[in-house]
Amino acid sequence: MARKHTIFIDGEAGTTGLQIRDRLKNRTDLEIVSIAAEKRKDASARADLLNSVDVSILCLPDQAAVEAVALIKASSKTRVIDASSAHRVNPDWAYGFAELNKGQRAKIATAKRVTNPGCWPQGMIALAKPLIDAGLLSRDVPLNYGGISGYTGGGKKMIEDYVAKGDAASEFTPYGLGFNHKHLPEMKLYTGTKHDVLFQPVVGDFAQGMLTTVPLFASQLKAGTTLEHLHEVVAAHHAGARFIEVAPLGAAEALNPEALNNSNRMRLSLHGNEVLGQFVLMAIYDNLGKGASGAAVQNLNIMIGADEAASVDLT
Repeated sequence: MARKHTIFIDGEAGTTGLQIRDRLKNRTDLEIVSIAAEKRKDASARADLLNSVDVSILCLPDQAAVEAVALIKASSKTRVIDASSAHRVNPDWAYGFAELNKGQRAKIATAKRVTNPGCWPQGMIALAKPLIDAGLLSRDVPLNYGGISGYTGGGKKMIEDYVAKGDAASEFTPYGLGFNHKHLPEMKLYTGTKHDVLFQPVVGDFAQGMLTTVPLFASQLKAGTTLEHLHEVVAAHHAGARFIEVAPLGAAEALNPEALNNSNRMRLSLHGNEVLGQFVLMAIYDNLGKGASGAAVQNLNIMIGADEAASVDLT
């Protein structure tokens, strides 16, 4: 009988940690190790666990994640998946978006340190990187990105605010209007653009799910680029991906940010008017699924050699 992989979810009581634990609860190939509630702030007890398991998944604020990593000895066997934004542009960490390019899955599989991607950047990267890689979109072109997410995508305080307001909560609230969002370095690095993205997120009065958009003018693209060409390039980049699908051109499906909730799927769709020279690229996915916990479980599966799709969805 194969040995079970031991997993410690540091921060299992938070939103992401609870979702990861719920996804893993029926796995027979894993042993989930927990720390007693009274010892969660005991650095020695946490260090013992962090250094004794096969994989530690960090579901912590950024600074706490950095401190947790520092507790892991260089000689330890422990591999890490960090769900915070602390290490997302650190070159010593593998970026945990397996669909980034054809070689990213192999990097994740062998990495000792994997940083889970942010929810908002994933849609941007999935849509814009293929066009930049193919030369249809120059790295010199400034990009815009926006969309709407459930309030669980805005962090602990936003969740508390929305729940407290109940029926009085706003249905459409722009935020991040200082334009210095922590996701910007991640978007810039992994799309390959030379400029910070003009990012304008909105939170809606629903718990989870998101729909994000990349608007483009024909003048920003390689001369003669058509909607069909854009679609071909994006579809080719994600061909064979288990969790990213590209909708056929002209698909009449509803563009609902909650359509893929509790799954690890992402659906991309491209729309445009070639006469006007205007295009909008869209991504729908669950900010708690593919955007967070589902992606962490996908990365865990890749790292331990399990079926990549095992328990990535909530059932």
